[in-house]
Amino acid sequence: MSATTMTNDTRLPPQAAILGTAIFVVGITTMVLVTAPWREPEVVRTYSFWGIMIGIIFLAWLAVNSLKVAEQWERAVVLRFGAYKGLRGPGCFFIIPILEYISHHVDQRIRARQFGAETTLTRDTVPVDVDAIFFFVIWDAEKSVLEVERYEDAIMYSAQTALRDIIGKHELADILQNRKELGQTLQEILDAKTHDWGITIQSVEIRDITIPKQLEQAMSKEAQAERERRARIILGTAETEIAEKFATAAQRYRDNPVALHLRGMNMLFEGLKEKGSMVIVPSSALETMNLGAQLGTTALAAQTPAPTQSSD
Repeated sequence: MSATTMTNDTRLPPQAAILGTAIFVVGITTMVLVTAPWREPEVVRTYSFWGIMIGIIFLAWLAVNSLKVAEQWERAVVLRFGAYKGLRGPGCFFIIPILEYISHHVDQRIRARQFGAETTLTRDTVPVDVDAIFFFVIWDAEKSVLEVERYEDAIMYSAQTALRDIIGKHELADILQNRKELGQTLQEILDAKTHDWGITIQSVEIRDITIPKQLEQAMSKEAQAERERRARIILGTAETEIAEKFATAAQRYRDNPVALHLRGMNMLFEGLKEKGSMVIVPSSALETMNLGAQLGTTALAAQTPAPTQSSD
């Protein structure tokens, strides 16, 4: 018996206990005041006295067993001689003791249940453990009680079967990447089955997918190798683009010696502007850009001491 489904309900609401106690106390007090048994002891031995006593006890018992309570989110299923009589609640209501009883209290709030599939093979024969959760709500308490014996267990078994079937139809990569789509598919399958029970499956969410440790290590190595391959491809692509740019630049410089001269001067400036830097210039570049005379003049100027001024 689940926590939300009660058979032969025996819950005693506090209102019923208070009402029964009040009837019993008031009845006994009234009978004592009217009959005054301490004045006439023979009254206690009369049938009328005991009849009144039995009547008071019966009324108190009737009040206790006829008054029932259903919470705001509940509906009570009432049966009379085993036949469905109707729904009661929320709040206080009365039933006929002995003739009627409450078979179930149906919770109509949105509820969640966890389920899973252990060691299920995917399409590419990979064993996985999948944990999921579904949310459902009962919109017709009558159908949920009369159409299926234990609706929570029925939904749970159906969800596990559908989850195993979906896992077997998809590869591991699809399951890892398309959790939301798989959850929607599960929701549609379950909702189509539970609609006739007065139950709606609002959503199904896949919480966790567990694969063997060895497979995790292999997938990690595969991902690392894939990243290295992409890095090499990117590097090769960059080298190709650089070579193409250099070829284009060489064509431009060949047709325009002035541009080549300016480029050489710029490279020399960039190398000399930092202190302590050394630039190695090919002899061909010196001849082309007439840099030999310029460098020699610069070096001679650096070695010649500055003239001193004599004082008068």
